[in-house]
Amino acid sequence: MADPILISRLRCPECGHEKDEEMPTNACMFFYNCSACGVRLQPLQGDCCVFCSYGTVPCPPIQEGDCCNG
Repeated sequence: MADPILISRLRCPECGHEKDEEMPTNACMFFYNCSACGVRLQPLQGDCCVFCSYGTVPCPPIQEGDCCNG
């Protein structure tokens, strides 16, 4: 199995700001504060983390097929 991708670009749905962030490899990230507008992002219904909802790459647990939510 290939190593998971660890960088995802998060896009704030409120202001459109984008930022590359390193994802944790052993957990899902439930909250993220936008560094531009300060809004607190939470996963959309059905997603396990903010990277799966707002990122360009799903979180490492999802990439490895072993999500904390599934």
